[in-house]
Amino acid sequence: MVEWVAAALLISVACFIAATSYTVEAAEPALVKGMSWSFYTSSCPKLESIVKKRLQQVFKKDIGQAAGLLRLHFHDCFVQGCDGSVLLSGSAGGPSEEQGAPEAFRIIEDLRARVHKQCGRVVSCSDILAVAARDSVALSGGPNYRVPLGRRDGLTLATRAATLDNLPPPTATTGQLLTALAPKNFDPTDVVALSGGHTIGISHCSSFTRRLYPSQDATMDKTFANNLKAACPQAAAVDGTVNMDIRSPNLFDNKYYVDLMNRQGLFTSDQDLYTDSRTRGIVTGFAINQSLFYEKFAVAMVKMGQLSVLTGSQGEIRGNCSRRSTGVESVLESAVEEAVEILAGF
Repeated sequence: MVEWVAAALLISVACFIAATSYTVEAAEPALVKGMSWSFYTSSCPKLESIVKKRLQQVFKKDIGQAAGLLRLHFHDCFVQGCDGSVLLSGSAGGPSEEQGAPEAFRIIEDLRARVHKQCGRVVSCSDILAVAARDSVALSGGPNYRVPLGRRDGLTLATRAATLDNLPPPTATTGQLLTALAPKNFDPTDVVALSGGHTIGISHCSSFTRRLYPSQDATMDKTFANNLKAACPQAAAVDGTVNMDIRSPNLFDNKYYVDLMNRQGLFTSDQDLYTDSRTRGIVTGFAINQSLFYEKFAVAMVKMGQLSVLTGSQGEIRGNCSRRSTGVESVLESAVEEAVEILAGF
């Protein structure tokens, strides 16, 4: 009873916290060698404005695409570093499989074409994805943090084994999350903050139905569980979808943590953050203080965005985000693509 009263009070407090986007000015993580806050100042000064302007148009039609772009950046960085490998056709979860967020791949390639038309082939797909992920957060009402740039695109496909080894499943416990992410230099606050990305977007029923059938997970609120069962029948022929955050599914705010305090987390990996004593206080703090969540989320995103990056002469700058561009043939192919894009503008 006391827990429910406390949760109700926290919901009331959270309602007073602003949900509008604002620029985070907290202490920023150190930069990896080769990365810079002003990498394209001379070679492509309009990079961020090009990306933001286009995404504003995309999100005006479908704000749900913001979550897809954010997830794509997460998947790219966690699997084998932020090198755009997830964008390659042939990579596990890549565009050729049409899984996850297929429209997100098309959006990134569209952004790549627009940026290269303006600046030439100087901006990597991995950098464009990082900027797009930040704008997805900011344009959904979340923090507008700075993004270090200078990534190069990888030459290696992301294998299914690497993907499974590096992406924690929705069934993961907090202990498993902390153990898996500690080698990547993420502490418990980083883990809880990054999990807050689930405040926007949708999930397929198959990712959480084991919490409903054959018996309900005891940590799940009964009314919440019944609503999920209605949306995801046990014998359903089609894998349906539900919102990740039941309170404000299209707004990047701290309501995800309020969900957890009310036992309304969708995945085991979500709800266990509140169940586990090591992270419970962090969840509570973010539920009470949205500004604190924004600050810690921005810090964690900058850290994540520099995982195993390629810089300098490593990797390449792709002329098409779904294909590697090495050798003379790729240079000619890129030149033809850029010529077509220029002519299309007339």
